[in-house]
Amino acid sequence: MLHWAATFFVIAIVAALLGFTGIAGSAIGIAKILFVIFLMLAVISLIFGRQRSAA
Repeated sequence: MLHWAATFFVIAIVAALLGFTGIAGSAIGIAKILFVIFLMLAVISLIFGRQRSAA
């Protein structure tokens, strides 16, 4: 998930440098969404992973 977020971020930077602002805006929006999903999944797995190892 983090890999895809980084990929879309790089696409956004390249598109912005080449003047494609619409594509850059869309790519950065997708990157933000993927990064937030990655953070939520990481926190959830950290919480539930600790609970199972303690039991």
